Amino acid sequence: MMNEPSKAQYRWLLFTLAFILVLHSLNLPIWVVIISIIFGTWRYLVLRNNWAMPKILILAPITIFIGIGILLTFKGQFGRETSLAMLISMLSLKLLEAKTKRDYILVVVLGYFIVGNLFLFNQSVFTFLVSIVPLLLLTAALIQLNLQIQAPALSVLKLSGKMLLQAVPLMLILFVLFPRIPGPLWSLPQYAHGGIGLPGLSDSIKFNQVSQNAMDDSVAFRVKFKGKIPPQNQLYWRGPVLWISTNDEWNISNQNGLIAQEPLTTAGEALEYSITLEPHKQKWLLMLDMPSRIPDFATFTHDYSVVSKEPIYARIRYDATSYAQYRLGAARLSKREKNFSLQLNDGENPRTLALGQQWRDLNAQDTVNAALTLFREKDFYYTLNPPILGKNPIDDFLFNSKRGFCEHYAISFVTLMRAAGLPARVVTGYQGGELNPNDNFLIIRQMDAHAWAEVWLKDRGWVRVDPTAAVSPARVERGLVEAARAARPAPGQTKPETSNLPITTRSKQIPIIHQAMLRWDSIDNGWNQWVIGYNQIKQQSFLSSIAGKKVTTQTMLIWLICATMLLGISTLLVIYQKNQAKLNRAQKFYAQFVRKCRKVDLQPQPFEGALNFAQRAARALPHQRDELMAIAEAYNQLQYSKYSEIEDNTLITDLEKRIKNFNPRA
Repeated sequence: MMNEPSKAQYRWLLFTLAFILVLHSLNLPIWVVIISIIFGTWRYLVLRNNWAMPKILILAPITIFIGIGILLTFKGQFGRETSLAMLISMLSLKLLEAKTKRDYILVVVLGYFIVGNLFLFNQSVFTFLVSIVPLLLLTAALIQLNLQIQAPALSVLKLSGKMLLQAVPLMLILFVLFPRIPGPLWSLPQYAHGGIGLPGLSDSIKFNQVSQNAMDDSVAFRVKFKGKIPPQNQLYWRGPVLWISTNDEWNISNQNGLIAQEPLTTAGEALEYSITLEPHKQKWLLMLDMPSRIPDFATFTHDYSVVSKEPIYARIRYDATSYAQYRLGAARLSKREKNFSLQLNDGENPRTLALGQQWRDLNAQDTVNAALTLFREKDFYYTLNPPILGKNPIDDFLFNSKRGFCEHYAISFVTLMRAAGLPARVVTGYQGGELNPNDNFLIIRQMDAHAWAEVWLKDRGWVRVDPTAAVSPARVERGLVEAARAARPAPGQTKPETSNLPITTRSKQIPIIHQAMLRWDSIDNGWNQWVIGYNQIKQQSFLSSIAGKKVTTQTMLIWLICATMLLGISTLLVIYQKNQAKLNRAQKFYAQFVRKCRKVDLQPQPFEGALNFAQRAARALPHQRDELMAIAEAYNQLQYSKYSEIEDNTLITDLEKRIKNFNPRA
């Protein structure tokens, strides 16, 4: 084996590490990417121009400055981004001192580890498929290092692919049988800096906040119903309930310990479903109005939102039950609830308050209808790009711009109701969802974020009212995209609303592309459910269904050991049979001859033919020269010349006899 890697091998390694850096570029501070490129280019120039490697006096201060830079960038917090930045920086520096085979192997092993770091940031099927490429390249780098001669790159890549494929059975055994444990094997504060959380849910809402999500087509959650999927206009996914108004911002009440749990009475058919929720770094869990059964790790707020005990930092799946027919709230509001649900701020939005006060003599239902009629008949427009509002934003919206998204209508409606003396609150969450027909589940995207209102009506409790539906019925009946298509152009509007939607959403106009995207989403969802979601519960359920009884951890370990041993034995048998099948009679006899030569420390090199080896062996065993040359010539004749069957048998018999009688120690 070579003592030092060649220039070609180092170039291969630099290309592989550059590819890995590209995959991680979005997970790193830009300055770490830049210095990694500089160090990689520096190492390449050292190879090409035969420059001297940088001395420790140069590398040491660079290392210190990088350490300080990482410390300042991440403000002393240690998390996955911090550790990745440190790993990438130190690996880049290692390239500037790597000389020996040991250094080369160390860099390759670190490369494997950094590829694995991809899954700390994204665990999608796309990430898995992309990660195969650097694994092939890194394995090929190790193969090249251990070859005696320089082999074509394509041949090395093929061998690398075969080696990875041979590891698949063991990977599957470990995946299925290795006992899962709750939580990660090690814990890092993954979201100490930045993060991948999704928008859409928070403890507060402002004008134009929800409308920003209309441009975001990322998946918020997916829903699989056990029975029939409810109609689109019943798909209200309940999130935070907002009570407290401060001009254009609304907040939750934070009164769980002071306001009693609102009573819930359900009727009709129960809706059972499973939700796969993407991480959003909040505690809110989405449930279909109105939830009655929630996961063990969650609780109800007093106003029937559902919150997890811990923030959602990873994709989770949970089962729930809801009812479309329900009554929420007591026959009478407590004093505290009434104060919160009628709270208004003096001096803010005076024209809105004056309008609502004109309706105080109406009954509750007529008050609701008066506000909805206002939105329906007074030239209000539903738009994805509402204008910036002034100091009194609700007044500006109701009496000037009249252009708004769902939060404009919900907040304005609730303010009008409170001014009229009717308790009301804002509810945020999502509305609707797109059916993926491949696996019959709903996709709810960030662009489906929505805000509506709940008003308290005597003898009916809290009743959902969606004022957006008064302006844009299509938003509730057919979703945001159809609502944007159906929206009336506002005065001065030159472009259609759909021109602002994400291209993936506009792909609905080209069915073949949209169907391909839904098919990919179905694959991604299956990956999430059966690979990423293969947790302790699913493992127990799957293995118990195979065994016909509950499987313990001890049983899983026994199965794992037995399966691994069986795989090892099977692999050895296949290799043995394959090697045996490749050897003809002449090769088998020659193999016996080689084994005899090994007893005196003689062995043919991979590049040596039979005749060359015989000549070299004859120098070590001069008294056996004639016999060695005769064996080599007979073997070559059998391997590379054509004889009749009789002559061939004669040569085989002669070769067998000579090898049988050959004794290198004689």
